[in-house]
Formats: sequence, C-alpha cells, structure tokens
Amino acid sequence: MQPLSQLEAGQQAVISAIEADESLFHRLSALGFRVGKTLSIMRRASFNGPLQIRLGTTDVILRANEASRIQTHPI
Repeated sequence: MQPLSQLEAGQQAVISAIEADESLFHRLSALGFRVGKTLSIMRRASFNGPLQIRLGTTDVILRANEASRIQTHPI
C-alpha cells in the first residue's frame, strides 16, 4: 500500500483504505472516495501543494495532508 500523497502525476491507483477521523471520512466519502474505487493523479502542485485527482469523470483537489490519509494500490 502507498499513500495517495506519494503517487506521481499520471499514475492510477485503487483505494484500499481511508484512515481519517469521522468528519474527514464523511467529507471524502461525499466527494466519491470509497474503498475499491479507481482514481488518477492529474497534477501535483509544487512544494507539497494540493493534488488534482480524477475519480471517474469528477476532478477533486485535495491537500497533501488529506491525501496522505488515503491508502492506495498503484495499478
């Protein structure tokens, strides 16, 4: 497993776990982050900035510290 925050732009992965407190877990679920879902890293901002992530046809911007709570299996 690898945290979402460590994936490179262009990589795809499957979500294997979400390790967050209840409020962040519900926010991520509402945005479409669920175990078993495939995602792609579209862009990474410089200096540990936010990541642009594509879930299906939806693009989401996440802070690096939020992305570090999502465990993935790269494809």
